[in-house]
Amino acid sequence: MSRTLFEKIVAREIPARIVYEDDLVIAFHDIAPQAPTHVLLIPKKAIPRIAEAGLEDQALLGHLLVKAAEVAGRLGLTQSGFRLVFNNGPDAGEAVPHLHCHLLGGRKMNWPPG
Repeated sequence: MSRTLFEKIVAREIPARIVYEDDLVIAFHDIAPQAPTHVLLIPKKAIPRIAEAGLEDQALLGHLLVKAAEVAGRLGLTQSGFRLVFNNGPDAGEAVPHLHCHLLGGRKMNWPPG
């Protein structure tokens, strides 16, 4: 099975504007931003989507959320607010089958989304 775009970013085979990285997750700017700030946070472990995460991924997913908040703070979004989005499957807008969190901010978000 071929590797996803995100796995190639983790392996540094495809360049990305990285804003955060540690042993478990990496965060980088989206190439097609939907807000003034649009960063993707992904686990380095290849999990296709949130519905396929298992109990063994619980700590990793918690780490991802904590780091999303940290990255939002670094980008100056904490005071005004930000949105975290996980898409699961094509009908939800999933374009890359590698679990990822969209961190969106820098503008007022509407509700309901989509």
